[in-house]
Parts: sequence; structure tokens; C-alpha cells
Amino acid sequence: MTRLQLCANSPEFSRLAFGTWRLHNDAEAATPQGLLERLRACLDAGITTIDTAEIYGLYRVEELVGQALALDPGVKSRMEIITKAGIYVPCEFHPERKVAFYNTTADRLVKSAEKSLRFLGVGTLDLFLIHRPDWFTRHEETAAGLNQLMKEGKIRAAGVSNYTLSQFAALSRFVEQPLATNQVQFSPFCMDPVFDGTFDQCQGHGISPMAWSPTGGGRLFNEDDEATTRLRQCMAGLSAKYGGATPDQLCYAWILAHPARPMVVIGTNKIKRLRSAAAADAILLEREDWYLLTEAVRGRKIP
Repeated sequence: MTRLQLCANSPEFSRLAFGTWRLHNDAEAATPQGLLERLRACLDAGITTIDTAEIYGLYRVEELVGQALALDPGVKSRMEIITKAGIYVPCEFHPERKVAFYNTTADRLVKSAEKSLRFLGVGTLDLFLIHRPDWFTRHEETAAGLNQLMKEGKIRAAGVSNYTLSQFAALSRFVEQPLATNQVQFSPFCMDPVFDGTFDQCQGHGISPMAWSPTGGGRLFNEDDEATTRLRQCMAGLSAKYGGATPDQLCYAWILAHPARPMVVIGTNKIKRLRSAAAADAILLEREDWYLLTEAVRGRKIP
């Protein structure tokens, strides 16, 4: 699998990452041994990067990932970990909370990162992301937390998720090491980063974005969706040209082909689909085929 530096100062990651957002939706995967089996399958396929977050599983997933990694130090030593912080909701651990809110103050970010290190059982986070923009915190305050974590060696790189152009630019003014990425929703079903300037900004800063929800939150598999029907018919016509590629492989290949060089965060917990997804890295989608798929899902001619 292709290795990728998100920016000049970031560690290397696999071009596809194993996402843990829906880990607790799968009973087989949501145990230390079940998760370890999937991490081993990822490594066998060349996927060495785990993407997780403090809030996933209502604050349970990071601890589960740490338990799985503790079962096999060999697996742990071969994987890079990306996690996110900044979203806080009422839950059994914090029943006193009245409403979901964002908090990216320096003190809160440091505490969250330290908790992530403890739960994951690692000494340093390879990449630490602000999960959502915090409307109630000044950007220099957020940057102060990231700068402190960098100086203390608790994170190797910092980035953001779901940031607008102006939010990214404002925070960039105050961080001492350039932001490594912006993790955003991107798929044939959601091309916002192409049209709102996010991918242009990433290229201008010399960074690679990360793409979450690469199959449109499973929309690729919805047989009752008109856009899906058009897209899959187009994919069926291209499959033989690309060695019998499956719809999800072509979907990932479509994302990987974008010149912003996105990293794809895969959402499946199925071992067979993880292995299949990894093969998408070898598919070099041609220009006209990329536009053909784009036209199919949008349901109108390219202007």
C-alpha cells in the first residue's frame, strides 16, 4: 500500500485508514480479540493506520482499541494512531451535562489528549485532530493547547476536522507547526470539498486532506437511491476495465485519484471488505472515467 505524509512535518500513514466510528455497532468487532483480528487483517492488507476519536462509542472506543493493541505488542508497534477531541455530550460518564457542546480550550485539549494516550496505551499520538470547530473559543487559545502538546512530545502532528476555509486559516496563524490535514466528508455523493475550496486550500498549504464517509455513509449500497443506481450502473460498465473492481473499490479509487491526494478513512468492520478496500490503492482511475462516475452520480452533464 502507498505510504503518505499528510504534510512535510507529519509521520507517514497508510493511504487508507481503518476507521472506528461504528465499531460498537458490530458485536463481533467490539471486543478486544475481535478488534485485534481486524487490525491483523488490516496489517496483512497494508493498512497500518487507525482513525479513532475520544467521543466514538460514547467515549468507549479508544479504550477498546488500547485493549486490543495490548493483546499483541507486535501489532501495536506497526500501527499509527490518529485520534480527535473536542466534542462533549451527556452520557453515563457525565450525566451532569445538559447539552452537547464543543470545547477546544487549551486545558481541555491537553486533558483529552492525555486521556487518549492512557486509554490507547501509547506514549505519543501520531496525529491529533480538533474534531469540530468550537464557536466559543478563540483560535489562539486552541492553538496554545496544540502547541503545548507538540512541545511536550505527546503528539507528533496536529490537524483539524470539518473546518471551513476561514477557520483553518485563522487557526493556522497561531500554531507553531503547520496544521497537517483537514478531515472532511468526501465521496462521489458529497463533493463539497471540491466546490467550497477546501481541497484547493489543502493543495495550497502542501497538505493532504482526509476523507470520512467515503461511501456516502453506506449510500453506495442503498438500492432504492436514484443516484446510487446511476453510479453503480456506471461502475458495472467500468468494472472489467479495472480488473473486476467492485463498487466500493471504484468508490475508494475515485477518492484516491483526486489531485489533493486524500487519505481514505474506511468505515467497515467486515474483514472481507477491509481486504477488498485495500486493493483500491492499486486502481489508477483514468481521467475520463473519473468524470464519467462524477457525471453519473450527479445525474447531469459536466458543464
